[in-house]
Amino acid sequence: MSVRELFNPRSIALVGATDKSGWSISTLGNLRAHGFPGPVHLVNPRGGVVHGMPAHKSLTDIAEPVDLAYVMVPTTAVLGVLREGAKLGIGCYVILTAGFGESGEEGARLEAEIAGFAVEHGLTILGPNGNGYINAAAGVTPYGLPIPPPLLRGEVGVVLQSGALASSVLSFAQARNVGISLLTSMGNEAVVSVTDVIDYLVDDPATKVIALFLETIRNPAEFSRVARRALEAGKPIVALKIGRSTLASHTAQAHTGALVGDDDVIDAALRRLGVIRVRSLEDLIITSGLLASSGPLPGPRVGVVTPSGGASEIIADRAEDEGLELPAFAPETVERLKEIVPAFGTVQNPLDVTGYVLIDRTLLGRALDVVTADPNIDLVMLLSEPPKLAPPDPAPVLAQYTASAERIAASRVPVVVVSNVLTDVTAFGRQVQQETGFPYVAGGIEHGMHAIGAAVRWSRTRARVLSRPEPSPRAEGALRPPGAHGVWAEHRAAALLASSGLPVVPSDLARSEEEAVAAAGRFGYPVVLKAAAEGLGHKSDVGGVRLGLSAEEDVRRAYREVVAAVPSLDGVLVQPQRGGGIELLVGVVRDPAWGLTLAVGLGGVWVEVLRDTALRVLPVDAGEVRTALAELRGAALLDGVRGGPAADLDAVADVVARVASFAESLGDGLESLEINPLLVTGSRVEALDALITWR
Repeated sequence: MSVRELFNPRSIALVGATDKSGWSISTLGNLRAHGFPGPVHLVNPRGGVVHGMPAHKSLTDIAEPVDLAYVMVPTTAVLGVLREGAKLGIGCYVILTAGFGESGEEGARLEAEIAGFAVEHGLTILGPNGNGYINAAAGVTPYGLPIPPPLLRGEVGVVLQSGALASSVLSFAQARNVGISLLTSMGNEAVVSVTDVIDYLVDDPATKVIALFLETIRNPAEFSRVARRALEAGKPIVALKIGRSTLASHTAQAHTGALVGDDDVIDAALRRLGVIRVRSLEDLIITSGLLASSGPLPGPRVGVVTPSGGASEIIADRAEDEGLELPAFAPETVERLKEIVPAFGTVQNPLDVTGYVLIDRTLLGRALDVVTADPNIDLVMLLSEPPKLAPPDPAPVLAQYTASAERIAASRVPVVVVSNVLTDVTAFGRQVQQETGFPYVAGGIEHGMHAIGAAVRWSRTRARVLSRPEPSPRAEGALRPPGAHGVWAEHRAAALLASSGLPVVPSDLARSEEEAVAAAGRFGYPVVLKAAAEGLGHKSDVGGVRLGLSAEEDVRRAYREVVAAVPSLDGVLVQPQRGGGIELLVGVVRDPAWGLTLAVGLGGVWVEVLRDTALRVLPVDAGEVRTALAELRGAALLDGVRGGPAADLDAVADVVARVASFAESLGDGLESLEINPLLVTGSRVEALDALITWR
């Protein structure tokens, strides 16, 4: 299978061409309008004249080699076209025809037959049920819907699991002056998949950024591989992943199963892979356009230059949302700006140079020169945009924008240009940008700030991921104990954790009052009693926990109460009572697509109230765990509150990483492992309760 040959044919046959089909008319019109240099052959079983050209009755009747067959015949006729084409040596196909896997059982059977034939004969097939593709970089446009002019060639490769949205995405990209290298409507992915196209784009010199619209990630392992390749190549992937599911319940017994939904895991997986996830088609294109223009951004410290006070306030709010910093200008910067900004203006970051720009056309540019030189700034956001209407004499406008472009190009830090609101770039605006070299303009403060934040995060992630090797997964099954099935409550789960060297609160299993009293005496009061029963998850919900037992008579009474509350006990766990500290949840749950996933967050009763967790797809190391802990809304609690000791975050991260590694070692029979709470008191980290569910 050759995806490169699919996207770069020298000759094309439109099979099923007819004057009655808008698809056929549009496809031929696109090839003619956008400069496809090779021959285009029309195939219609009746022959005759189609679209003003003589048509062949079959592929066999074409006397010249054909590199790509664009198939528009009825569903039941598609396989016949493939058989004929394979005999003629045609290796690449776009199947526009619908009525396959998306339509039901019979369609799925036909699609499987096509896929099997393709594999057997080494055919490369895009579709079925797709619009085709637009290789703008090469001028190859076998695409079944009209392509609105102008087709802007650029450095963003777009891959869409939606044919209906492809033209809308293309129109919006053109409206925002974002050029594409390739746009592909994937269809059903019977043969060529999204990951195959990403692989191609990673190697494509015409592509700098890859934009994805994803309904599903069919093969997480393959997606991970190509995403890593893109990260290593310095090509950002921006993804709009739709289809949020309801929260999964992989493990009804554990809190973790209720906290880790399919979409949450996808978020964690994409973050680990350095894939930028966005929430709208607008952000997909605007963020991709910015990254294609700016490349990596060096840090989060942003200097802002704008002629609007109101815009400055919006930017300040959005910067906080995006994790961007607006540091104070250095003293020398302030002094220089005071010489430039009108006396009624205020010199601060964001910098409002005021409406005086309408009088002094050099004001914005001179202020930009000063701010870009500030040592506290990693990048500058400039509020500006291309002109909309062409004046009678465009020369002064071109001169003004040329000067601005030269200033921006000479800056020691990246300058990102953002417009106030999201509007179309006009034909004259595109002309000005093209002729003067004025950079890409992110559309609107809302989308522009999101794009800047995303670019900064991607740059950080890439540096972090490439600075250390990917943690190696543990060999599965090495430590899986015999009889591992069902739910292991605390007495068995904690014993398994302790046997691996993980820190677990000491406990004794007592089967009588006397044994409970003896255990309490060994530990020292106060103690805790907990019901121990096969399959028992939430002990406190059924009256199976007694706390703060400070004397022998308390232990005896509590033992009798627990036995009465919980039938079929294996015994009662006796533990020394721990107090103070911060309670964390550490859970590992198996996602059906991505595998074992770590959730770490505030534990105890807070897990149900706050649902404050950070997720990571395994494997992880201690460094990644520390990053996850910092993402918690309650992260400040770990710094110590009201005189309590600060948590030793290195110790916490080490224990959590060891728990994750241990979970991996238990093999593919593990459904979930949960510690709740993991008590952190200074440098002491100890599991107080545990639960394991086997598949």
